[in-house]
Amino acid sequence: MAKPTKVVTGEARMSYVHLFEMHAVNPKDDPKYSVMVMIPKEDTATMDALRAAEEAATEIGIPSKSGGRRPKELASIIRDGDDTADDYPERAGHWIMSVSSTRKPGIVDSSVQPIMDQSEVYSGMYARVSLNAFPYTYGNKKGISFGLSNVMKTRDGEPLGGISRAEDDFAEFADLV
Repeated sequence: MAKPTKVVTGEARMSYVHLFEMHAVNPKDDPKYSVMVMIPKEDTATMDALRAAEEAATEIGIPSKSGGRRPKELASIIRDGDDTADDYPERAGHWIMSVSSTRKPGIVDSSVQPIMDQSEVYSGMYARVSLNAFPYTYGNKKGISFGLSNVMKTRDGEPLGGISRAEDDFAEFADLV
């Protein structure tokens, strides 16, 4: 029986959230739904599951992507957030990975109810993300990536990117008019 390539993460912080509308980082790229998932380094269960899914995707991909031979080196999209923490302090102590899909992900709250209000989904919130590992070949580079499937918001967090919520900015002025 094949090992699973699907993973549902533990609670992670979201950044660069583009879940309601497709977005292209570069003008020449095809737009996609995407998010950067920041997994706390203490969450070894999620990392073990991601590594197992990478291995399963490698086994699936060997026949089609590598002519039946296991590549000597495979790229992974999972990066150490500490490497960029000088510029992005919120990444410290996290594993980071950017995932995307051309299919709109399902987005639910912690009660598994669909989230329709786009303002509820933002960079800085916490969520669980379902992902699917797959092998890829891009030029001479071979690797394992993860496709974005669905997102479950677990709780609010401090917004990232210097953006504040209107409710926070004006809370002290409530009912003064």
